[in-house]
Amino acid sequence: MKQPLIGVIPLWDEKKESLWMLPGYTLCLENAGAAALILPLTLKENMLKQYVDFLDGFLFTGGHDVNPQMYGKEKNSFCAETCDARDKMEAYIFNEAVINLNKPALGICRGIQLFNVLLGGSLYQDIPSEFSGAINHRQMPPYNVPSHRVNIITDSPLHKITGINCIDVNSCHHQGINVLAEKLEVMALADDGLAEAVFMPSRHFVWAVQWHPEFYPNNEISKKIFAAFINQVQYAS
Repeated sequence: MKQPLIGVIPLWDEKKESLWMLPGYTLCLENAGAAALILPLTLKENMLKQYVDFLDGFLFTGGHDVNPQMYGKEKNSFCAETCDARDKMEAYIFNEAVINLNKPALGICRGIQLFNVLLGGSLYQDIPSEFSGAINHRQMPPYNVPSHRVNIITDSPLHKITGINCIDVNSCHHQGINVLAEKLEVMALADDGLAEAVFMPSRHFVWAVQWHPEFYPNNEISKKIFAAFINQVQYAS
């Protein structure tokens, strides 16, 4: 059987002017029975259109802060490095592949924030300075150990595949969902109320999580999330 082919958004190192990738992203896809294709960082729409048409689904990886201009805010002093090329490239892929063609997509960390912004929501530019009562969402290395608890909403899609009410996750972010986009629904919350997992009910499969399953690809919850993604890719293909 032909393996589903998943486009993986590249990571960008500004100082080295180079693309790179954490192996856990592709390993999680391989564990779920898919093949990964790491995309270039490009704004050439003729190239992006070919990827959108050819690939079966897309993995939106972690990385830079989303530029606050995308949700109508000025960048404050706490906002970290942004990458406008990534913002624009991912916006194109999301709109063409997910919105127009209903192709499955999974977002991780930056991915959940990006999905929310592209669908009309907003972010905390910096959780510690803008969200009173927040727990610590930015742990120190190593990242393959849990940092805090996430409460899974009963009867949500995430609850249906895991069968449990809470999990312990790693956490390495300082931005997060502020105003939730109307087209998204929450699947899990941190103890402080921050959205940790969302989905888009109107599409075959648009899920996103705030934690980093790629740092423990052999974890059972990580496996179930990627399996759910690839199962829907195969169903939609």
